[in-house]
Amino acid sequence: MPKKKAVTLRTIADELGLTIHTVSKALRGLPGMSESTRKAVADRARKLGYLTKEQEAGMSAERIPWTNARPRRFAMLIIGDTNFHRLQLGGVQYRLDELGHSLYPLVIPPTVSEGAPFEAWLAEHDLFFSDGLFLTAALPEWMETALLKLPMPKVLINYPPDMAEVDSVIWDVEYAMQRSVEELYRRGHRRILYVIDIEPLRGFHLRWKAFTAAAARLGLESLAEPAIHVVSPASDRLFWLSQLKERLSAGAFTAVISAVPGMAAWVYEAAGDLELRVPEQISLVAMENEENPSLPGLSRPLLLVREAGERAAELMLRRIANPLLPYEQVRLRGGFHAGASMRERF
Repeated sequence: MPKKKAVTLRTIADELGLTIHTVSKALRGLPGMSESTRKAVADRARKLGYLTKEQEAGMSAERIPWTNARPRRFAMLIIGDTNFHRLQLGGVQYRLDELGHSLYPLVIPPTVSEGAPFEAWLAEHDLFFSDGLFLTAALPEWMETALLKLPMPKVLINYPPDMAEVDSVIWDVEYAMQRSVEELYRRGHRRILYVIDIEPLRGFHLRWKAFTAAAARLGLESLAEPAIHVVSPASDRLFWLSQLKERLSAGAFTAVISAVPGMAAWVYEAAGDLELRVPEQISLVAMENEENPSLPGLSRPLLLVREAGERAAELMLRRIANPLLPYEQVRLRGGFHAGASMRERF
């Protein structure tokens, strides 16, 4: 039986119509090409199972078993079925598939309540027979607390609670917020309106904390007062929109930061009702999880949701292979897409 032909840099280059030199630079993270080309090279290399010597060494250095390891079966608990959750799930699943393992998602029904009903639901779905558990962002606090006590390997795809003994990975919303304020500041904006709840979720609180820290660092201490912003719960959409329109119509702000995914469209609606044009009259930066086809050109920090899922898979396998290693809390920092929804103001 003929041996399977080895995948080389030439293989990837020929399939993509690139030079070997370009492929090599892309895989080593060197400059000199567009991000779309770099992504195409990385995706094709992964699809073909190609690893550079540096990648192989990195896997070994992190003590992640990737060859000749028995297949394992992991569970991932999810609240709801949104694209946000699918991004997390896709990242974990993609990486586990590469490493020869499987993942089954469990969507928790909204009717499950705390205590015995929740424990019965877990037992019904054979959760205790999985090799490890991935806990996604947006789980209720009581549920997350109960799951963190389970005697099995776990990785939290979220900011960890205080004193939690668990590996965790999250896209760094604090860095993303600081970067957003900085980008607006560099373009001359000093009056920036913050919109969305600042409680009760950890991620919401950390966004606001980062906003006030960035304001203080840039000499904009007056922005740290919650009362001047729109921080009421967005669940009461009519009241929230009325507050937003009141702030925008006063003319006291030149830019808006929409701090939670899914809310940028509502900012556009409020501005449109007031006949304020984005970005000519009001600039907008939105912390969206991904590009929004209905809002092309939206300026936003890059939140690495799918990549956090991939890293979570690596942390899980590292924990199983090395149970005595210290717990890790990993934060992934992305770049910033300038987009077309903000403009200079001098």
